[in-house]
Order: sequence, then C-alpha cells, then structure tokens
Amino acid sequence: MNPARKNYVLLISSIAALGGLLFGFDTAVISGTTPFIKPYFSLDDFWLGWTVSSLLFGCIIGVISAGKPGDIFGRKKTLMAAAFLFIVSAAGSALASSLVVFIIYRIIGGLGVGIASMLSPMYISEISPAAQRGRLVSFNQLAIVIGILLAFVSNALLVDTGENNWRWMLAVMGMPALLFLVSLFFAPESPRWLVQKGFSEQALVILGKINGSSAAGEELKTIEASIAEEKDSGSFGEVFSPSMRPVLLIGVFLCVFSQITGINSIMYYAPVIFQSIGAGAGNAVFQTAIIGGGNLIFTFVAIALVDRLGRKPLLIGGVTGMIVSLTSIAAAFYMKRTEGYILLVLILMYIASFSASVGAVTWVIVSEIFPNKLRSKAMSVSIVSLWLSNFALILVFPMMLNRLGGVTSFLFFDVMCVLLLLFVLIKLPETKGKSLEELESMLVRKKL
Repeated sequence: MNPARKNYVLLISSIAALGGLLFGFDTAVISGTTPFIKPYFSLDDFWLGWTVSSLLFGCIIGVISAGKPGDIFGRKKTLMAAAFLFIVSAAGSALASSLVVFIIYRIIGGLGVGIASMLSPMYISEISPAAQRGRLVSFNQLAIVIGILLAFVSNALLVDTGENNWRWMLAVMGMPALLFLVSLFFAPESPRWLVQKGFSEQALVILGKINGSSAAGEELKTIEASIAEEKDSGSFGEVFSPSMRPVLLIGVFLCVFSQITGINSIMYYAPVIFQSIGAGAGNAVFQTAIIGGGNLIFTFVAIALVDRLGRKPLLIGGVTGMIVSLTSIAAAFYMKRTEGYILLVLILMYIASFSASVGAVTWVIVSEIFPNKLRSKAMSVSIVSLWLSNFALILVFPMMLNRLGGVTSFLFFDVMCVLLLLFVLIKLPETKGKSLEELESMLVRKKL
C-alpha cells in the first residue's frame, strides 16, 4: 500500500478511534471513584451497583438512538454529537452534589459511549481496505484499552488529592473529549454513506485517497452495485428475517458473551475486589492501573495477529486462556491463596487472554458481518445486547461478590467462557481478508 494512502487511512482511523478512547475512559474511570463515592453518597451494595451501571443504562439508549442519525446525518456528525455529550458528562458528574444529579450526568455520558461504541468501529470498517480492515477496526479496541489505562493511571495519580479526588478523576475526561470533537473536523465522511446518499463524486475522492485512483473506481462500482440492490434503507423486520438470523445470532452471541465472561466486572470493580481481600484504597487503585497496562499490551497482540492469523484462531486461543485463568482465580479464592500479588497475577493472565482475542475480535466481526443497508440497525441490535448484558452484570456484581463469594462468582464466568468457546468452534465462520460486499454474499444471501 502506498505510504501516503496508508498514513491517510491510519490518520482518519485514529481520529475515529478516539471515540473508543472516550468509551474506555468513561466506563473505567468510575472504578477509581468507588472507594470514595460509596461513603460520600452512603451507598449500599445495590446502590453502588446502580451508580456504577447507570452509565451503561445510557449506553443502551445511545446505541438504540445512534443508528437513525448515523444514517441521516452521517457517521462523522453523529460522532461529533457524542463528543459533546462526553464533555457535558465530565463537567456535570464532577460537580454533582447529590446522587440523582451524579447519575443523570453519568447517563448522559453513557449516551456518548453508546453512540461511539456503534459508530466508531462502523466508520473505520467502512473506510478501510479489506486487507487492513481487521487491524484498523482493532484500533478502536486499542483506543478503548488506552482509555481504560488512562483512566486507571489518572485515578492513581489523583487518589491522594484530598476529599474531592473523585471529582478530579471524573473532570479530566473533558480533555480527550474536546480533542475528539476538534479532530473530527479534519476527518472525511464514510464513502459508503456518501454513495447511499447520492454523493458518489465525493465518495470517489475519498476512495482515491484510501485505495489509489485506479482501485477507487472499481471500489466505487462495487459499492454502487451493492447499494443499487437495496431498495430501501432496510428495516428491523429485515434484521430479524430468516436469512439474517444466523448472522445476527453471531453478532448478538459474541457481544453478550464478551461481557458475561467477566471482563467489566473486573475492570469496573477491581478496587472493590482487591479491597475485599484486604488491600487499602490507594493500593487497590494502583493495582487496578497495572491491570489497565496489561490490557493495553495484549491488545497490541490482537492487532498484530487479527489479519495474519484470522479471527477464529485468535478467539479459540484467547478463550481457552480465559478458561484456565478463571479456573485458577476461583481455586485461589477457594484455597484462600489471594494474599500478596497472587490474585493480581491471575487476573492479569485473564486480562491478557481477553485482550488478545475477544476484546478486539468481537468489534471487528460485528462491524463487518452485516450487509450495507442493515449494518447500522443490525449493529445496534448486537451492541444493545452487549450493553444490556453488561448493565445487568455490573448492577448485580457487588451483591454476587459479597453474597456468593469469589469462588462462585468466578466459576460462573468460567462456565460462560466454556459456552463461548463451543460457539466459536461450531458456529463462527472466518471473515479474514474478505470485502464487506463479499461477506454480505457469503453470510446473508447464502445461509450459514
């Protein structure tokens, strides 16, 4: 690939992936505040769960509402709206003096997270050449884990800033949100969206910058042919039609099991987990930052391998590692061997396995398996299922941990990983190296 074109695609993918960074930052920053907002707002286990998961409630609404404006106004403008919501949430939640106000602003932030979680990978998928699409969409997951790490590090740096430390932890999110908003002014619109709206000449210019002038013409014809077969913008009835059910099952199953295998229970409640075995608040926040570092490192592994090794082999290897790690964590709780850094090391093994596989590959597959005219609607169904499962789990996890204990909680995640591995082995097709139009023909027009 021509270096200039490669750099251009990398630049605009990185800009879009800032939505993922904010997604990661906003969802993870709450973990460092939990030891401090719990006494400040006098929260019991239920209300702690609701306060932490309130952002996820907003995510569900954001995903549901993102598809329509994304189709009408374009991916770029809708992502700019998400950036604005992040800024409002950062300021409002940091200044909140009551639990109701705090939760309202966290829900507003969730709206931004929901929009970004759907449109950022969709945008990257639509502007990426087929051979680099897996790697480029994985940038979104890389940005998510960078956002998570930045939130954890920021929390660790601000933990000793006094009684308002949790306010500063939340306020700093405004800086990357502003960067995202400004950067989007320099990004082009999705060429596939432009063709859908009749702006083929503008799409050709963008495709030329991405694929080169000669290949751009062929790519434009392929997109136009695909869209010409689509009589309308598609409906949710078509999303749930018999021909779509097999591929929708893949998207929904991967999204749900990417959550109920335990990743965000650890990410959001790591300080609570470490405090449950006797760690102090400051040390618990520090150990959580180490987890964020491991998450980042092994996301690079996924990016390096997703287009070389393929989606399915990565998932098989990673989920197997998650099973081994979760079994070990449950055994450590059972034998009461969680002292020192034993639990931290075992959790890092789990994080490494997840980050190198499920964390990145889920977003890649969900962004590429659905047909053009149904992509936004089908992705919204899949991602809503992700946030619903995440919301439910995060809401109940404090009660799970305190009432059922570490053994039962982590064995539950272990069983979910086994089910995910069986699904990948039996039902998941390989999508590596195929254009979006080729995947549409393979997965939808022909039944799996």
